[in-house]
Amino acid sequence: MKKVTLALVSLAGLSLAVLALAQSSLPPAVERGQAAITPELLRAHTAFLADDLLEGRAPASRGSELAAKYIAAQYERLGLKPVGDNGTYFQNVPLVGKKVDPAAKLAVSGGGQALAFNFSDDFVPGSDSDESRVPVAGELVFVGYGIVAPEFKWDDFKGADLKGKILVMLVNDPPAPPAEPELFGGRALTYYGRWTYKYESAARQGAAGVLLIHTPESAGYSFAVVQASWSGERFSLPRAAGEPGLGVKAWISQPTAEKILSLAGHPEVSGLAALQRAAASRDFRPVPLGLKASTELQQTVRRIASPNVIGLLEGSDPRLKNEYVIYTAHHDHLGVGKPVDGDAIYNGASDNALGVAHLLAIAEAMARLPEKPKRSQVFLAVTAEEAGLLGSEYYAHHPVFAPAATAANLNMDGLKTWGPTRDVVQVGAGKSELDEVARAVARDHGLTVKPDQSPEQGFFYRSDQFNLAKVGIPALYLDNGEEIVGQPDGYGEQKEKEYRARNYHQPSDEIQPDWDWRGAEQMARFLFDLGWRLADSDRDFAWYPTAEFRAARLASQKKAAAGKP
Repeated sequence: MKKVTLALVSLAGLSLAVLALAQSSLPPAVERGQAAITPELLRAHTAFLADDLLEGRAPASRGSELAAKYIAAQYERLGLKPVGDNGTYFQNVPLVGKKVDPAAKLAVSGGGQALAFNFSDDFVPGSDSDESRVPVAGELVFVGYGIVAPEFKWDDFKGADLKGKILVMLVNDPPAPPAEPELFGGRALTYYGRWTYKYESAARQGAAGVLLIHTPESAGYSFAVVQASWSGERFSLPRAAGEPGLGVKAWISQPTAEKILSLAGHPEVSGLAALQRAAASRDFRPVPLGLKASTELQQTVRRIASPNVIGLLEGSDPRLKNEYVIYTAHHDHLGVGKPVDGDAIYNGASDNALGVAHLLAIAEAMARLPEKPKRSQVFLAVTAEEAGLLGSEYYAHHPVFAPAATAANLNMDGLKTWGPTRDVVQVGAGKSELDEVARAVARDHGLTVKPDQSPEQGFFYRSDQFNLAKVGIPALYLDNGEEIVGQPDGYGEQKEKEYRARNYHQPSDEIQPDWDWRGAEQMARFLFDLGWRLADSDRDFAWYPTAEFRAARLASQKKAAAGKP
């Protein structure tokens, strides 16, 4: 575990000359602003936010409060205007925190046999209920992927009465057959494949609960990530009156799923692989498993608040300063959890102290410009991303600046420090006209833009830009490239695999001695240039006709034109 070092070591040799950036083609304002972005600045912000002092920055914790106050202090130092609640930098997000007693067990019976499964080792449960005691029991029904998607002529429920049932579901999208290679985005994951959609879908059916089957291939991460992310206190936004909810919403491990299915006496059930094959067809119909399941969750419930941190840098144009470019990065992580090799603090250095460091460095560069871009810029550090994108969801539905007046969103999450690259990765490419600006900026920086290298992971739907996109705001989510300067082919891909396997949502996500901060500097300067061009433009950036967010954008603009909030 690392401590903040106030006297940062010299980062000699970190010159960006190796990048061969085409400086002569950059706008003069960009060249001036970039000078404020240095490896030392990025490391200093990251080192504080990822320090053990902040205890992993779980929402509504002491560490989270320290992080929020640190970010607000930086905004104030830079002269950003507070636009949060009551003239502060803070937009308080109401949260319901629930911690399930680890004594909880899942009981499954059928065919004269019974099995019991343990909390965390076998299943990781939560609940939409705010009660301290939540008993849940019901028949188990396998419902495939739990998807209703009329545009794909897909309905996994087929009108079955699932009220009061506990639904067993697969995560991810159905695989695209050769005859329909673009079904559900082809290789790319859609929102239908996300675990959040699965729970929402089941609640709409009136189900009592969900057992979501985890496999490393379908989820994109190990069951250890589920255990680290969901075994502690879980957060949600307060539910509206009458909003459907689940008594239990749980992940189960693949071995647990196989053991449950071994009890099923239904002729269609001969193991998980057989059910996966059946679920891959439009003809699939829900399969009652002939089993009953029950659990009783004892949970500690509290109502708290955790802040989004918002600062405004006003634009220079009398008209366009009423339009906004919004930068987002989440300041929370997982807090203190299950020890791994004696370390229980989930510091979240790459995810996402480094992203907040990028946001603060860009704010500093913009604030130092003698003449600001035409549009105003909003710097939004959101809370409770790891709990299900809750801070950005709250902002999207309680915006300080109307979605129709927000020209673009740039989100920073899970950035890397493996050194300068020859490329940059755009997650969710092909959705909006922001792509054109990203390509132009990359060209001027001597970089190539590549699409998401792991589209099956659905990263566009797993970070905060998703909630802003859902209310129509054109959004970009960019990541460091994988072609590392001075390293052999495949080095960047290997580093990404190592991070996902060893450090993602683990206590080992800390600043490491071998981090090469030139990559962070390169990315922050690239994003600064991109943000400056978006803010200095008078162009309205549209979603492409095929983008799922286009209708929301048009609706928000129509409301604004009619003078409606």
